[in-house]
Amino acid sequence: MRMFRPAGLGPFLAVALAAVLAAPAAVAADAPAYNFSPVNQYNLKVSASFWNPIVRYVSHKSGVRLNLKLGRTSADTTSFVLAREVDFAFTNHLFSPERMKMGWTVFGRRDAAPVQAQIVVPADSPVHSLADLAGSTVVFPGPEALIAYKVPYAQLLRDKIAVTTVFAGNMDAAFTQLFSGRAKAAGANSQLVQNYAARENKAFRVLWSSAPFNDLALMASNRVAPGQLRAVAQAFLGMDKDPEGRRILQAAGELVRAPEPVRFVAASDADYAAYHQFYQAAPAELR
Repeated sequence: MRMFRPAGLGPFLAVALAAVLAAPAAVAADAPAYNFSPVNQYNLKVSASFWNPIVRYVSHKSGVRLNLKLGRTSADTTSFVLAREVDFAFTNHLFSPERMKMGWTVFGRRDAAPVQAQIVVPADSPVHSLADLAGSTVVFPGPEALIAYKVPYAQLLRDKIAVTTVFAGNMDAAFTQLFSGRAKAAGANSQLVQNYAARENKAFRVLWSSAPFNDLALMASNRVAPGQLRAVAQAFLGMDKDPEGRRILQAAGELVRAPEPVRFVAASDADYAAYHQFYQAAPAELR
């Protein structure tokens, strides 16, 4: 059984949406423009605050106007990509065999340690094994989340552990439901478990972890002209080498309590072989 049960958005919604809609500054009015959609890893306010300064910087440095386009949930944001409403993305939702046919190109990634899919509970939970979750509610950020939903849910299916699946909309909302007692466990991304624990002073117990996967990819659609893609890639990949860029990245890392400095490095599809391997063996309902 699967349900969508979003956590309350509270007063942050209007602030976040205003930030999302803010146009990048210092770019010529006739500059080429593309929408950029990063997967919602945090709540809307944090996501907008993390990405807007980066988007403004990349727009200014590249001369290619990027407009941040975020949906209310990670699934909503990915729907923009699938509907071809955006041409740049920060995502790991495009590596299934069917979506690979859309022609997106990996050009970079965040320089972070590989992440693991996890199933977690509060540190003081009486649950100590996956078997203890049988018949319980397990919350996930959304149906598109490969690391935090598809990989851990595939493990539950392999172990024949039946649970009630709830989608919260993003990882922060999933953790809110977990610690409020509305769910007994959460499917999660190990990087975001660490970030949330530091930001919110929460403690987790990890019931299960997957093999490692590289962090999300910076990707461009096949509609982006090569010269414009090259300019955007150079702006992303050069941020940590420029004083202004470093300042923006440092603030972004502090905002989410990243365990290591935020920066972007070059990448290609070969860096995402683990994703392709997952899809080759995944149950049909998760492909």
